[in-house]
Amino acid sequence: MFEKTKELYKLQKEARRIKSELKNIHIEAETEGVIVTINGEQEVVKVAIGDEAFAKAVAGKKADLESALEKSFNKAVKKSQQIGAEKMKDIMGDMNFPGLSGGDK
Repeated sequence: MFEKTKELYKLQKEARRIKSELKNIHIEAETEGVIVTINGEQEVVKVAIGDEAFAKAVAGKKADLESALEKSFNKAVKKSQQIGAEKMKDIMGDMNFPGLSGGDK
């Protein structure tokens, strides 16, 4: 029992470290001249709209700009989820919590 508590504490400590790392990772995604940058915690860091995308919006093609924004945000979020999952997989791989991960009971 005490050993499991130590493992849980270690896991929490590693999760905090990874969360800190993710805050400093910037993920960029681009679609049709719209560039979205988010950090590993999925917070928006920057949105850049290229001249061509802006010109389309000004020319009345607002839906094109909205679509490009949506696609860029979705790409960035997906990338950040993959990065986060990969980092968590590294620490979860050597932890053994029967009943929590479908292991022994």
